[in-house]
Amino acid sequence: MSGRREGGCHCGTVRFMVNLPAEPRVRRCNCSICTMKGVVMLDVLRSALNITHGESALTLYTFGTGEAKHRFCAKCGIHPFHQTRSDPDRWGINVACIDGMTIYDFSEVPVFDGRNHPVDTGKSVVLGTMRYERFVD
Repeated sequence: MSGRREGGCHCGTVRFMVNLPAEPRVRRCNCSICTMKGVVMLDVLRSALNITHGESALTLYTFGTGEAKHRFCAKCGIHPFHQTRSDPDRWGINVACIDGMTIYDFSEVPVFDGRNHPVDTGKSVVLGTMRYERFVD
C-alpha cells in the first residue's frame, strides 16, 4: 500500500499524486463535517501531496475556527482532501479518491472524537472502531 499513488475526484477534473507512508494512519472523525461526508481519511505530510491537474477547480470550505481547510471539486462536489486542524502540516486524503483503493480495504478504522477536538481539549480520544467484514467472495 505504501509508495507513490495517483488519485482524483469523481469527474477527473482534480488529479493528484500522493506518497503513502509505509504504515498508513486511517481514521474516521465524528466532527460535524466529517460525519456528513462519511469518508475514511488517510493522513500524509503536506509535502507528500502534489496536485497535478485541476487545482483551480478546488473550492475551499472552512467553518468554526477556520483552521481546517476542506477542499472540494467545484464540478462534481467530491472532497479529495483537507488540511487538518490538528496538524496544519498534514493532509487528510479521502481514501476513496486514491486510485485502486476503497474504504473496504480496511477491516477496522478508528473513529476519533473531532467534536471534542484535541486542539481544544489537549487529548486525542478514539471513540470506537468501524469494522468491515466481507461475507461474499
